Amino acid sequence: MITTSVTIEELRALIAGVLETEPEEVADDAYFAHELDIDSLLMLEISTRVESAFGVPDNAVAASGVTTLAELHAFVTSKLTGETAPSPLIRPRPVSEPAARVFLFHHAGGSHLLYRGWAELFPQDWELCLLEAPGRGSLQALPLIDDCEQLVEYFHAAIAPLLDRPFGFFGHSMGALIGYQLTHRLLREREALPAWLGVSAYGAPGGNVSGSSSPHLMADDELRAWLRSGGDSPPQLLDNDDIWKKFAPVFRADFKLVDTWTAPRSPEPLPVPLTAFAGRSDTLIGKDRLLAWQALTTDFRGLERYDGGHFYLMDHQQQLTAAITAAM
Repeated sequence: MITTSVTIEELRALIAGVLETEPEEVADDAYFAHELDIDSLLMLEISTRVESAFGVPDNAVAASGVTTLAELHAFVTSKLTGETAPSPLIRPRPVSEPAARVFLFHHAGGSHLLYRGWAELFPQDWELCLLEAPGRGSLQALPLIDDCEQLVEYFHAAIAPLLDRPFGFFGHSMGALIGYQLTHRLLREREALPAWLGVSAYGAPGGNVSGSSSPHLMADDELRAWLRSGGDSPPQLLDNDDIWKKFAPVFRADFKLVDTWTAPRSPEPLPVPLTAFAGRSDTLIGKDRLLAWQALTTDFRGLERYDGGHFYLMDHQQQLTAAITAAM
């Protein structure tokens, strides 16, 4: 009998049955490929069973790109209720046949709202695609991701169908790391590569970084003081205990993602043009680390610096979008 609802526990039991393990071993946010060792054949078996048990259209689960139990539950529920599953992809100005696409990745503790208003500053036949990490916005119900490769995997599944025309990546701070690693993922899988990569307010991975901190390990008061020292976090977020309690887990998860990612010892230079951006007064990242990006690409387009600190881009939207347009 076809059902019209599904609980996460039903899906947990189904997956545990396929894996021949106990349901408690299938955590809500455990990644299928990395933590549960679900390969393509096992995923096909899970997809078939889900579709048969709950009346989901054939091949819908396999094509959805879900990577955790929580995502699978949200997707199946959306299919049964007719609602649209939450997506990490926001297109503020959809274009049916864009000449190009620009994918933008936000900073730690942030959201797609970092790029509010940017769409109108690009050519009319370009499409802007903003990526949102789980745990914020419309993805509030999804578990936070504190591992770089898992977030790259999550974003890759979302953007893969949109890489059918020229595209570029631009990431600010943590977003720069995500854009860089996502480009490596595309290179490794021999998929289409971005026409250009922009990295903002983030030092080149690798090398010895003296005096580096680990914000995700800081005590609450220390972390709030560290964020204040950057000068760009809203005072109402840091000074209001109730608001801070809501956002602190997001900051910690994102900072853990950055702090625990290990750069490869001898990374292959990307065959992609790359430009670095930064604020002249940014106290979090030195000029030498920004210039070190030239060793990680076969086509370094230089370092562009603007007045301001770590979040200089808030005051230079027109200049930055013009620079991105010209670079692509």
